Amino acid sequence: MDKQLLRDQIIADMHRRYATKKYDLTKRLAPQDWATILEVGRLSPSSYGYEPWKFVLLDTKTKHDIYDFAWGAQASIDGADKVIAILARKDITYNSPYVQHLVSDIKHHDFDPNSPRSQRFKQFQEHDLNLDTPRARFDWACRQTYIALGNMLTAAGRLDIDSCPIEGFDHAKMDQYFADHGLMDPEHWGVAVMASFGYRAQEITPKKRQPLADIYQEL
Repeated sequence: MDKQLLRDQIIADMHRRYATKKYDLTKRLAPQDWATILEVGRLSPSSYGYEPWKFVLLDTKTKHDIYDFAWGAQASIDGADKVIAILARKDITYNSPYVQHLVSDIKHHDFDPNSPRSQRFKQFQEHDLNLDTPRARFDWACRQTYIALGNMLTAAGRLDIDSCPIEGFDHAKMDQYFADHGLMDPEHWGVAVMASFGYRAQEITPKKRQPLADIYQEL
């Protein structure tokens, strides 16, 4: 593809992407398209490559149960083909069992909490970012999930699929529901954000954004 055509397509995709408020409940995603969106999430970058996320596709019962306290998801529950919750890990530290598993079993490196890489990560968390409480570490992990979320929304737009990121829910009640129903271990996980995917039943509102000159600076 010609490079300028590719640039134009990327910008067109971003204009096409819209936080969909009303979905056509008769339309369903092709399985291959959904698999692509999930793969984009899986392949997304994360700090130190520690992948502090899990993607949970909600079934009909769960969507019904959370409806009242997931106010920002109600339009999606009413019509979107896919509604997911993205969980973030609470237990990522330089020497945690999860990090040891990821380094040893997934990345196939020898794990040593005293290695230069482990100690750099310890310095990064404890000093550079001041992640000195479980809540701070969870918030840091949540920020990583938004990278995957953004990539999934962009991939959906490229596939001509509509989507909506969702923060509008009672996080305490959502965490409690997931814990009570065995959907996550609250010691290790919390719900970071939700998202929906499907086909819109509304017109796209043209984007209104600040001019680049107001948000970009060259030093």
